[in-house]
Amino acid sequence: MYGHKQIEEGCFIVFELWAVVESFATYSSQKGCVLISNKPQKLVKVKPKKKLGQHFLTDANIALRIVEALQEVDGSTVIEVGPGTGVLSQYLLNKYSQFLAFDIDDESIAFLKQRYPHHQEKFRKEDFLSYQFPEGQVSIIGNFPYNISSQLLFKIWENHQCTSQVVCMLQKEVAQRICASPANKQYGILSVLLGAFFDIEYLFDVGPRAFDPPPKVDSAVIRLKRNETKALPFDQEFFKSVVKAGFGQRRKTLRNALKPLNLPLANLADHMLIKRAEQLSVEDFIALTRKLS
Repeated sequence: MYGHKQIEEGCFIVFELWAVVESFATYSSQKGCVLISNKPQKLVKVKPKKKLGQHFLTDANIALRIVEALQEVDGSTVIEVGPGTGVLSQYLLNKYSQFLAFDIDDESIAFLKQRYPHHQEKFRKEDFLSYQFPEGQVSIIGNFPYNISSQLLFKIWENHQCTSQVVCMLQKEVAQRICASPANKQYGILSVLLGAFFDIEYLFDVGPRAFDPPPKVDSAVIRLKRNETKALPFDQEFFKSVVKAGFGQRRKTLRNALKPLNLPLANLADHMLIKRAEQLSVEDFIALTRKLS
């Protein structure tokens, strides 16, 4: 697709409507016309891939709101998960010197390295799910692919000790589950696990028209900020197994739902065991797990 701009009668600059790394123009006077002696360099074209769950954010205003939702980074490394075409990256690069972006899409990484030649080392062709977190603190941001958003959040939960905050866009239904309170059908495993280490905020909704291609569902942006709980008074994985078992059979009381874990429940008289998982707060689950450990 091409466009043109008239400079003076009979003279035009012709340009191609592609993303350009750097456009270099050489001007010469020939019959009063301004000419471009070399073509802008085309970037690698990034096509959204269904198998990767890609829906590229295209709304710059939404992108800026997401970036501005990161608070008090305090020197931590900012990590973007799934940068896609760089709609968030363009703001993050300007704002944070310690910035990294991870994507498993060859086209995306090639595109971003070509678009930002002076920051190529910051764009990594690497699966964030396999990333070894550093000893220092990180802040995580991104438009999380719908098909692995829960896996990404479990990864963050496992590395909560070095994650100061997370701002992410998710499928709206998933965001609502994470932010749900007890005694709510949406309240579930991630609500409890993430709530043990983070203060969770539901920020705003994002409609399908903000993406290419538009998803069939609405999206939402949430923020997780580390709370004061540095560690649980028992094994973290044991806590996860108790929570998962409880919600695995959420219509049963916890005494029955936890039976597959082969815990000594028969002699444990606790009022929480006669409740269903969705009736327990995060603090209740922590207290119950302490008694079971």
